[in-house]
Amino acid sequence: MARETLLIVDDEPNILKTLGDILSDEGYRVQTALSAGEGLRKLEEDAPEVVFLDVWLGPDDGLVLLNAIREKFPRTQVIVMSGHGTIETAVRAIKNGAFDYVEKPFSLDKVLITVQNALRQRSLEEENQSLRRIVERNYQIIGQSGVIRDLLGAIEKAGPTNGWVLIHGENGTGKELVAREIHRLSPRNGQAFIDINCAAIPDNLIESELFGYEKGAFTGAMTQKKGKFEVASGGTLFLDEIGDMSLPVQAKVLRVLQEKKFQRVGGNRDVSVDVRVIAASNKDLVELIRKREFRDDLFYRLNVIPITVPPLRERPEDIPLLLEHFIGELVEHEGLKPKHFSEEAADMLCQYSWPGNVRELKNLVERLLIMVPDPVIDVSAIRQMLGNTVSPPSGSEEVLPLRDAREGFEREYIQEVLRKCGGNVTRASEILRVDRTSLYRKMKSGTSDEAPAEDGAS
Repeated sequence: MARETLLIVDDEPNILKTLGDILSDEGYRVQTALSAGEGLRKLEEDAPEVVFLDVWLGPDDGLVLLNAIREKFPRTQVIVMSGHGTIETAVRAIKNGAFDYVEKPFSLDKVLITVQNALRQRSLEEENQSLRRIVERNYQIIGQSGVIRDLLGAIEKAGPTNGWVLIHGENGTGKELVAREIHRLSPRNGQAFIDINCAAIPDNLIESELFGYEKGAFTGAMTQKKGKFEVASGGTLFLDEIGDMSLPVQAKVLRVLQEKKFQRVGGNRDVSVDVRVIAASNKDLVELIRKREFRDDLFYRLNVIPITVPPLRERPEDIPLLLEHFIGELVEHEGLKPKHFSEEAADMLCQYSWPGNVRELKNLVERLLIMVPDPVIDVSAIRQMLGNTVSPPSGSEEVLPLRDAREGFEREYIQEVLRKCGGNVTRASEILRVDRTSLYRKMKSGTSDEAPAEDGAS
């Protein structure tokens, strides 16, 4: 049986009793109030899910109480009650934030359906808020290093403006996180954030993705489709990897930025839009301009607020925080068993160069949580995953003996020379100034894993 709390505010006792009895019979917990002041006290005491509010409370104006509820209790759904002479006031109440209204005398079916709809609306709003919190948590920028503090400072300055932003950073550094945080801090936060990866869409499709198309514009265009610019109108459009966009499409994007309008593919009618554009690239756009692969006018149009995202290797002190964050995220969302890194293992990861940046680190953490059976992830587990590309932390018990380190270097060096010689052992032995027999012996003993080619192979 439902036990949601409903509050009825009306200055007529018979209305309180009649409506209260109806709702109590349906299993709701009902509170009543004869005035706006009493209604506010009941709201603060019981926090009801739904309020039935008479729009005409004698000397108390129901609209004043409605405004107070919307300000102090935004999650509470308000259903206004009106007589025949106050319908216009009820409509004004809905414009001010009321969910719906019911007329006096009451229709039982109307009252119950309206309550159910109001509770459903409240549930949807709570679910939406919960999802927003999850999304915002998933897109957090984690770190306390100096470069991250500088980055967050730049985002805080850029966010509240409508200025276009150009983000530069290596793959996996978190350029989309920066774009989303800028959007979250902007006046457009309540509107859409639409992202498109320009590198992932073929040239012959990206124009229709950005600008949409009219029905019959091409084979397969069975209906009209809105493009990303149109869908993002009022909000933010994130153009990721814009350096991979072709020159003809760049010209059309520039026109939209300048004129704030465009035509769908196959159309002849202008579509006006209001979009804040944030672009990002892992390429040197200035170098692309020099090579005439990127339009300089588009670059200067986008580069109002330039922001650079630092690579992970420039902020190793943030790695322990990222490890903790990713473990918590994977445990919560993927159902993996919680584990923690030993101090030596965390130190080892801080010394790794991370060519794939934060994305590589997250993938590694997930792989370790899945593959390592023990509750503690140690140095040996990391070495197994990353091989010799990561060095052990200084002072660790995992530091290699001099002989092993020398053999490791020798193995890698022989492999490199063999690769340059196309696997020709004779040529490699000449370059290394090592007898062929000795070189074969080193390879057979496992010092080199490179398979030698037959003598004379090129």
